[in-house]
Amino acid sequence: MPPALRPWFRLLRASFAAQTRYLPAVAGGLIANTTFGFLKAAMLVATVHAAGGSVAGYDLESMVAYVWLSQGLLGAVQLNGTSEIGERVRTGEVAIDFARPLDIQTSYLAADLGRNLFNLSTRLLPPLVIGALTTGLRLPTSAGPYLLGAIAVLLGMTVSFFGRYAVNVIGFWLVEGRGLRNFYMIVSTFLAGLFVPVGMFPGWLHTLANCTPFPSILMTPIDVLSGRIVGAEAVRAVAVQVFWLAVTCAIGRLLTARGWLKLEVQGG
Repeated sequence: MPPALRPWFRLLRASFAAQTRYLPAVAGGLIANTTFGFLKAAMLVATVHAAGGSVAGYDLESMVAYVWLSQGLLGAVQLNGTSEIGERVRTGEVAIDFARPLDIQTSYLAADLGRNLFNLSTRLLPPLVIGALTTGLRLPTSAGPYLLGAIAVLLGMTVSFFGRYAVNVIGFWLVEGRGLRNFYMIVSTFLAGLFVPVGMFPGWLHTLANCTPFPSILMTPIDVLSGRIVGAEAVRAVAVQVFWLAVTCAIGRLLTARGWLKLEVQGG
């Protein structure tokens, strides 16, 4: 590994390893995801039946695949609006981060990816297995959607981080940022397609959602992994993810640079 990348890899590895200390929490999260998966499956399956077997291009098996993939990816893409740097900005401890010889944004990205890769490794497969054994689901039989889907998931996690990072560093200008983070969580979970697929939104809301980065965080990985979009359409969707990655990263870097000029920390 090139020496320049070693610090980021070590941060990622240490963050991944730290999550293994909280296995009961992992089990609890998995149980919660599975429970809500059954509830969501029941409602959306009823919707498909009521619509005559298909709604917004989803039949029964593709809808169930959406349900279990969305529940399995939830722990990895993190739509809750929180980021470790938010509390450090509030307390002023972020001044220590600025003094370190590592870029502040990418160092937090490495730690965030370590945590979320652990969540992905422990929370994605079990819901899919449970869904296949109970409700049934349809997934691709060729390798292509899974290879491109892995890229889409990684991009989704990264876009999620950059979005949450930007929201949290706005704390340089706020006395308390919890209200903004809660608002971000409400908007992101809905527009990302956590509750229902974005394709089921009314036209105006579908257009609004696609003008934001949120579908790139969750809906695009689901559509690619499930095989709902393939070929050139899937590649275009991943390209949109790359676009939003660049935009959210640039916004975070700009806010960090401006916040550094504004930061004042008292004490000895």
